[in-house]
Amino acid sequence: MSKVQEKMYMNVEDVCTVLGVSKAYAYKLMKGYNEELKAKGFLVIPGKISTKFLAEKIYGMKVEG
Repeated sequence: MSKVQEKMYMNVEDVCTVLGVSKAYAYKLMKGYNEELKAKGFLVIPGKISTKFLAEKIYGMKVEG
């Protein structure tokens, strides 16, 4: 299992690595996803995104655990 997969939260560097996108695009994705989570009543950490949530949004897969 890679280091990124072991993390509960990903930062912009992790998102860039996993998705192969620029920092600007990674920040844009993270902001949008965090706004979505906040609207659902979840606590969000600026500059971080849940690894599990990102996997669900990007790959359409439910992550157990």
